[in-house]
Amino acid sequence: MPFIPHTDEDVREMLAVAGASSIDDLFRGVPASLRSGKPLSLPPGKSEAETAREAKAVLGLNRPVRMSFAGAGAYEHHIPAAVRAVASRGEFLTAYTPYQAEASQGSLQAFFEFQSIVCRLTGMDVANASLYEAGSALAEAVLMAHRATGRPRVLVAAGVNPLYRRVLTTYLRFQEVKVDELPAADGVTDAARASVGEDACAVVVQHPNFFGCLEPVAELAAKAKAAGALTVACVNPVSLGLLKSPAEWGADIATGDVQPVGVPTSFGGPYAGFLACRTELLRRMPGRLVGMTRDAKGRRGFTLTLQAREQHIRREKATSNICSNEALVALSFTVAASLLGGEGLQRTAAACARNARRVLAGLASLRGVGRVHGSPFFHEFALALPVDASALAARMADDHGIVPGVPLSRFYPGRSRELLVCVTEARSDAEMDGFVGAFGETLRALTGGKP
Repeated sequence: MPFIPHTDEDVREMLAVAGASSIDDLFRGVPASLRSGKPLSLPPGKSEAETAREAKAVLGLNRPVRMSFAGAGAYEHHIPAAVRAVASRGEFLTAYTPYQAEASQGSLQAFFEFQSIVCRLTGMDVANASLYEAGSALAEAVLMAHRATGRPRVLVAAGVNPLYRRVLTTYLRFQEVKVDELPAADGVTDAARASVGEDACAVVVQHPNFFGCLEPVAELAAKAKAAGALTVACVNPVSLGLLKSPAEWGADIATGDVQPVGVPTSFGGPYAGFLACRTELLRRMPGRLVGMTRDAKGRRGFTLTLQAREQHIRREKATSNICSNEALVALSFTVAASLLGGEGLQRTAAACARNARRVLAGLASLRGVGRVHGSPFFHEFALALPVDASALAARMADDHGIVPGVPLSRFYPGRSRELLVCVTEARSDAEMDGFVGAFGETLRALTGGKP
């Protein structure tokens, strides 16, 4: 909305209502030690034209990026124009939390559709109306498993996104739950050496994992079930267009982030986590849950139900202290997923896998470049380079306007020459070939022109 400054008359009227004689009188409750006592050091005012020129100069400092091959939890996909058109409607954009069901039927139906789509994707019986992002959804899932089993230990695969693991550690710090890591080999969990004891509440696995590799999920889920533990899955919704659903391979709780479907990679956000589970765990599910019902006249309606949040019951009985969901982001996912449908999601996933293999073949043909892991993968893979990955990434951004991937040293300090590359359906053949060419050119520049 436009900025409309207060007139002197506006100020006098507001001060009168507040019972103050002046602006200084209005702030008399603020201690003198917290007041600056002198004018702010601001530059002289500028005209509109001068301000516009300065803003353009600042924007020009940004590195122009033509395309990105970064992933690691944030993925660029095609987003239909209808997604923004629907999500930006005032009814959704400015809607308040739906405590009054009779006044929030549109929002509640959108949440119900979101839950239904998540259940269709994951194969689970019930889903909530979203959480903050994948990390907190994963942590909430582990707390669900802890409450359900009463056991004090969780086993986490080494291939789980390190940012999600950091959130999990923070959540569990005061919950008396110990976190142990499962053994790994060639970028995936070593199911043969994985031992699930009777003190484990859950086995946590990401599939595809942080390195893009496909985990031996069925074997891990079977081991967890045999030991009486639950299996918590973290999945990419796009990958479910090709891979079996978490329910099909034995997971009890499925989590993840909806960002890959309908949500742009806008400078690190926004995100929305999803959490779905089997019916027997329903009462332990955190956050909001929307149900469909009938009113006294038999008309279909939607309402919040089974809310075990601290706002509704005693704090010590609550399943979660999360008071909000990411409604607008969840809505974007719902619209995009509805437009894609099952066949569209399958085509998107197939295109991602096909493009990733095309790019990998091109990069692996370059001198000194090879894949770090030999395990099967979806659309993301780690490369071993003959040079520092951060240096290569910076050089490619400067010279070609390309983000070639995510240097793994950002998460693992000892892996300075490894780069995590992701390829989606958003890249054309020409872009992929241009990327491989620019990659080779940059490598030659950094290695002194060696072929």
